[in-house]
Amino acid sequence: MIRVEQVTKRYNRTTAVDRISFHVEKGEVFGFIGPNGAGKTTTIKMIATLLEPTMGAIHVDGLSVTSYPEQVRKLIGYMADDFGVYDGIQVDEYIEFFAAAYRIPSKKRKAICRDVMELTDLTGLRTKMVSDLSKGMKQRLCLARALVHDPKVLILDEPAAGLDPRARIEFRELVKELHAMGKTIFISSHILTELSDICTTVGIIESGRLLVSGKVTDIMKKLTRGTELVITIDGPPDNAMMILQQQENVSEVKQEDGVLRVLYEGDGAQASKLMKELINHDIAVLGFHEEKKDLEHLFMQITRGDVA
Repeated sequence: MIRVEQVTKRYNRTTAVDRISFHVEKGEVFGFIGPNGAGKTTTIKMIATLLEPTMGAIHVDGLSVTSYPEQVRKLIGYMADDFGVYDGIQVDEYIEFFAAAYRIPSKKRKAICRDVMELTDLTGLRTKMVSDLSKGMKQRLCLARALVHDPKVLILDEPAAGLDPRARIEFRELVKELHAMGKTIFISSHILTELSDICTTVGIIESGRLLVSGKVTDIMKKLTRGTELVITIDGPPDNAMMILQQQENVSEVKQEDGVLRVLYEGDGAQASKLMKELINHDIAVLGFHEEKKDLEHLFMQITRGDVA
C-alpha cells in the first residue's frame, strides 16, 4: 500500500532523510518510531504529498506521490502533528466544511458526517464550538476530518502528543477500531507505549536513517541468538548455574536482579527439560518463564542515541 524506495530529502546542506526504504502492506498498522528530529515528520510529509523527495520514489496504492499527487490525496487521510482548527464554528460545521472540500455530494454529506462523528465519539459535541473543545476532543475532531472521505490509508503524525493518559488510551482504542475496519494505518511516535500494543509492523529511524523495519517478532529473531529464560530459585545460585551451563543448547547463564537469565538456543518444548533437570538435582524452582521482548527493548537495542 505504501512503498518508499531509496528516498532522500535534503535542505541545502542538511540531509533530513537519507536513502530510506520500507513497505507497508494493505491492512497493516505501521509504527514509525524515532526520537524527535529523527526524520519522521519529513518522511510523513513526503508520503502525504506535502514535500517532494530530493531523490527516490514513493508510491501509495501504486500511484507515485510526485506524479499523481491529487489522486494520492484522495487515498489518504492525513493528521499532522501540529494542526489548526477553525474556532468560530461548531463541530458539525467543521466536519461538513471538509466534507464539502472533498467534494462529497450534498445529498450524502449529512449522513457521512453523522457517521464520522459517531465513530470518533463526537456526536454529543456536534453543536459545541470548536474553540471550547479539550485537547483530546480536538485530536478526535482532526481525525474525523481525516476520515470524512473514507480514505484507504491513514497517516497519523504523533497523534497522541500532549494528551492526558486517559485520552491516550481512548485514542489507541480508536486506532484499533479503525484497523479492524480494514484501514491501513501509518502512525509515528517517539513514545513507545503508544504503539506497543497496536502495531503489526514497525520502522525505526534515527538521524534520518532507517535502522530496521518489519514485524517485531521477525526483527527480534534476527537480533537475538535464541530465547532468554528467566529462572527464579530458592537458595544459592552457584549449583543451579553450573547445572544449566552443562545443558545442551545453553549458550549463556548469568545472575541478574536476583534471578538467573539463560540464553537458550532450542525451542520452547526443549526448554522445559531445563526445569526438569534442575528439579532432578533438588533445586527449588520458584519461577520459570520466557522473557518477552517489547518495542522498548527493540528500540534500545537498535538505536545509539544519535541526534542529527
